[in-house]
Amino acid sequence: MILINLLPHREVARKRRKDLFNVSLGASALLGGVIAGTIFLWYQAAITQQQGSNLVLETEIKKLEGQIKDIAGLEAEIAALRARQQAVEDLQSDRNLPVHLMTELVNQLPDGVYINRMVQQDQQVSLAGIAQSNERVSELLRNLANNTPWFTKPELIEITSGSATISSKEQKRVYNFTIKVKLMRTSEAEKLGAKTAEVVSSPSSSPGIPASGVNAKSPS
Repeated sequence: MILINLLPHREVARKRRKDLFNVSLGASALLGGVIAGTIFLWYQAAITQQQGSNLVLETEIKKLEGQIKDIAGLEAEIAALRARQQAVEDLQSDRNLPVHLMTELVNQLPDGVYINRMVQQDQQVSLAGIAQSNERVSELLRNLANNTPWFTKPELIEITSGSATISSKEQKRVYNFTIKVKLMRTSEAEKLGAKTAEVVSSPSSSPGIPASGVNAKSPS
């Protein structure tokens, strides 16, 4: 049988090109979907891997934070133990503080200065007495500040003029004073004394200051 193509030749070619375009478009869409899906899965895998790494890092960070807290706790315990040890050592060394207080006070009293009351509270010492002149009080302050490692920060609280009865017919003008001074701990005084000795013994140092003042004389 003879077949006769009744469709126009151009229409057949146009239909063939349209079908080919549709096939190409579908293939491109499918390929794009495959590529997009592959990229999505790759990013998801990378995100999952990074999340796993972050979880490991967070776990390690928590471990390190715990170790740091433990170290801080140990350092605090060590500091507390050292403070207790220092307190015990200070108590042991401070047993002789009253002896040093009396000895150094007698050594630093100038002539014409007499102490009639002394009160010690911890390391603060309050001295009350009489002096023949203002200059004697000033000399006592200088001695306490410069001539001994056992006293520091002397402070004149009050000075007033008065009179002292020498005999039934004689009175003498005197000055009543109150001084506060800090008594150094044994360990502090020993360190300061050692430094002072090094400075005094140094060839380049200036002439040394006497270690103590003139002993107090009792009133005649």
